[in-house]
Amino acid sequence: MDLTLLKDGVFVMIIGMGTVFVFLTIMVWIMYANSYFLKNVINKYFPEEVPAEKAAVKKAEAGNDSEIAAAVACALKKAGKAAA
Repeated sequence: MDLTLLKDGVFVMIIGMGTVFVFLTIMVWIMYANSYFLKNVINKYFPEEVPAEKAAVKKAEAGNDSEIAAAVACALKKAGKAAA
């Protein structure tokens, strides 16, 4: 068996894996730099709009049971199901 082919194959594998490692490392650095840039520099000049808070919805009072029952009955009738 010729060992030079095996040595060449290992050499090409190491070069390829090293290239991929360097590329991925540079890509991660660029992504971190981009994140920093967008968070700190862009938002300084173009801030995101803060949505206005909606008014709180009142909870149903304890004495509204008849209205709730009527709403459920209407929904069941509309759906075509008989009220139990």
